[in-house]
Amino acid sequence: MRFVGQLVAVAAVAFLGGQAITAAEGRPWLQLLVGVPTAVLAVLVYRWVVGRTERRPVTELALEEAPAALGRGTLIGVALFGAVIVNLFTSGHYKADGIDSVTGAVGLLGFMAAAAVTEELIFRGVLFRIAEERIGTWIALVLTGTLFGLSHLLNPHATPWGAAAIAVEAGGMLTAAYVATRSLWLPIGLHFGWNFAASGIFSTEVSGNDTPPGLLDSSMSGPSLLTGGDFGPEGSVYSVLFCVLATVAFMWLAHRRGHVVPRSGRADATATLPR
Repeated sequence: MRFVGQLVAVAAVAFLGGQAITAAEGRPWLQLLVGVPTAVLAVLVYRWVVGRTERRPVTELALEEAPAALGRGTLIGVALFGAVIVNLFTSGHYKADGIDSVTGAVGLLGFMAAAAVTEELIFRGVLFRIAEERIGTWIALVLTGTLFGLSHLLNPHATPWGAAAIAVEAGGMLTAAYVATRSLWLPIGLHFGWNFAASGIFSTEVSGNDTPPGLLDSSMSGPSLLTGGDFGPEGSVYSVLFCVLATVAFMWLAHRRGHVVPRSGRADATATLPR
């Protein structure tokens, strides 16, 4: 069964890479040297196993599209999280007191690169893509987005609200970015840009993971509804708002491009989509 083989192959890279990154904790340069190769290896493994099991060009990871799409996605992710921080700052809930750890930001660069790539390949590349072929875009988006949120309940400071926020923000927005472009590069870049801005630049908690400090020496205070509490700003209503707006924009673009697969007649619809 192609689904199982693809999922196991990418998950194995994610697990081994995650273990290596954890073992390198406290050594930022080593985390970078482990994280980036993990991301590259995950892409290569996905391309190989999908191409072999589905016997088709893996156009959702076309290498010629990678630089531009990754760049655009990263900029969008940084801008979206930056908008969250601006709202927290202007309302007095976020404060930065200078530079904290440049080397910490370097380590988070590798960590977040590996996390963004492996999570997007698993959730959008395998789970959503194959589910969409059977049940259509909207139902697959809701189901895999919910699963993505639930997976974050395993994090140290996870809360039901935080998991729900992740399901709406990331599960919806990142899936919509894939549907709009039929490429995994944009959601990978978007995922990385958001996470690295949160951790490597603004030094906030990411999904309740006990994230180490990054570039800025920062602190947050205020109601959890606005700050996200121990879960981090991903649990903030600001994050939910901006990511929902981005999801709407991506799905509007997907509809205009004819990329939304209906529940009925899905076999004919998916056959005409770029792969």
